[in-house]
Amino acid sequence: MTNDNRYGLALHTTSPQLGLAISNFQSEPRAATWDLGRDLSTHLHQHLSEFLLPNAWSDVAFIAVAKGPGSFTGTRIGVVTARTLAQQLDIPLFAISTLAAVAWSATLQGKEHRETSHERAIALQMPARRGQLYTAIYQLSSDGSSLMPLIPDAVMTPDIWQQVLDNQENLYQFVNVSTDLGNCVTSALDLAYVDWQQGKRPHWSDTLPFYGQHPVTGINSD
Repeated sequence: MTNDNRYGLALHTTSPQLGLAISNFQSEPRAATWDLGRDLSTHLHQHLSEFLLPNAWSDVAFIAVAKGPGSFTGTRIGVVTARTLAQQLDIPLFAISTLAAVAWSATLQGKEHRETSHERAIALQMPARRGQLYTAIYQLSSDGSSLMPLIPDAVMTPDIWQQVLDNQENLYQFVNVSTDLGNCVTSALDLAYVDWQQGKRPHWSDTLPFYGQHPVTGINSD
């Protein structure tokens, strides 16, 4: 962004921990998390309004939202909120994979090895319903500026996932994703900004939640 007064705003609601982040990408982002649990829907809008200050909605150039996988209810609330805001503000909305944001956080934690980390994949697993797992494998781009999905987000049984891991030819870092994901909100904002810099301007209507499973039966869904 060339205008220092234009910001990116990110929402992360796919776990009981709400995460919000805002940045003009000229300095460190401002971020906060709240452990809201089932009170997410009750307190989200209040926290969002208070967190935005001293900025105004007119300062926001784009929004990023964690699209899942994760909590069905939390993911739906976050995506609906982000879509509504982007529609009203007439600004782009970037849908960021929960697992991609965790992977990006993992690369930041090991940034002293960033010059060679593009040679190592990041395999992520997160509990899903009925003994299944949300899974994905990402790899840092050669210039270290973005992530590439080697195995896209999916739902697998533990046995099938282990077969996928056993068939990996390259070294990989294994990440067992925790249940508190709001602190990955800055990574979601970072990944959205990479796309923003590349000239991408996704319409709010293109953003859909990724559930992976039916919220009641646990059966895999598109």
